[in-house]
Amino acid sequence: DKNKESLALATQESMIDVAATTIDNNFQNCNYIFLCAPVASNTAYLKQLTEYLDDDCILTDVGSVKANIHEVEKLGLDDHFIGGHPMAGSEKSGYSNSKAMLIENAYFILTPTDQVAHEKGEAYEKFAESLKALPVILDYRVHDQITGTISHLPHIIASTLVNFVKTHDTKDEMMKNLAAGGFKDITRIASSSPVMWEQICLENQKNISTVLDEFIRMLIQIRCSIDNKEADNIFDMFASSKDYRDSIDIVDNSLIPRSYVLYIDVADEAGAIATIATILATEKVSIKNIGIIHNREFEDGVLKIEFYTDAALEQAKVLLTKRNYKICER
Repeated sequence: DKNKESLALATQESMIDVAATTIDNNFQNCNYIFLCAPVASNTAYLKQLTEYLDDDCILTDVGSVKANIHEVEKLGLDDHFIGGHPMAGSEKSGYSNSKAMLIENAYFILTPTDQVAHEKGEAYEKFAESLKALPVILDYRVHDQITGTISHLPHIIASTLVNFVKTHDTKDEMMKNLAAGGFKDITRIASSSPVMWEQICLENQKNISTVLDEFIRMLIQIRCSIDNKEADNIFDMFASSKDYRDSIDIVDNSLIPRSYVLYIDVADEAGAIATIATILATEKVSIKNIGIIHNREFEDGVLKIEFYTDAALEQAKVLLTKRNYKICER
C-alpha cells in the first residue's frame, strides 16, 4: 500500500506482519498474491511481480473488470494468474473501513483460464470457501459483461441521478433536504471512490457503452409511453420490474442457491429488532442476514431476515406468527 497511515494502522492492529510500500523481496515465497489496487494499477503491477513468483504461487486480483488483467500471457504469467472478484463491500474504501465478515456469504467470482493447473483452481475455490464466501467460476469475458450490467451501469445511473438533482435543485436545496428513503437507497453507491470508478469505466468501456445504449433506448420508450399516455405500457413496465425484482430473493438454480427470506412489519420503536432476534435465538434459529428496508412498501418499518435453510425459514414463521407479527414472503 502506498498509504502509510493504512500500513501503520494495519501493523498496530497486528493484521499484517510486514508493511511494504513497494514491490520487493517481501513478495517472495507467497502462496497467494492479491492485487487490490484500482484496476488499471493492478495491471501495471503484473510486470513488477514476475521475478517473485514461485511455481506454486497463485497470483490474483479483486477488481471488477477482468479483460485487461487477463492479458497476463504476454508476461508469461498465465500459469499463475486466476482472476478474482469478491462481490462485496460498500461505498466506503480503505483499511479503516474494512470488516472481518465482509465477504461472508458473498459471491466470489473466479476466472481461471485453461492455462492454469486444475489443482490451483481447486485450491483457490477451497480458499474462498474457507472465508465463508460462495465461489462462482466464470469466463472472464462473461464476467465483464455481467458486471457491466449489474454493477457498473447502476453506479453510473446513481451518480448521474445525483448530479441531475444537484443541477436542478432549488436555491434553498429543497430537493436535497427532502430526499427520502427511496432516493437515498438507489443513490448510496454514488458515494464510492471516484478514482476506482473512473478506471472501471475506462477498462470496461465496450461492455458499459453497449448496456448504456440499451438502457437509454428503454428510457426513451417509457418517455414516449408517458408522453402519449399509454397506460398499458406504463403499467407493464412497473409490473414486469416488480415481478423480476421480487424473484431475485427466491432464485434457485444450479449456480446460485435459493435465498430463504421473509419480511416482517415492525413498529418504529427501540428494541423492536432485538426482540425478534431474541425470539429466534432462543429457539436456536440461525440468521444469515438481517436489515431494515428503508423504502416503506408496508404501513410501518419492514425488517428483512434471510435464513440459511428452508427449515429455518419455516420455523421462524411459526415462532413469529404465534407472537402476532405480520409476515410477508416475496
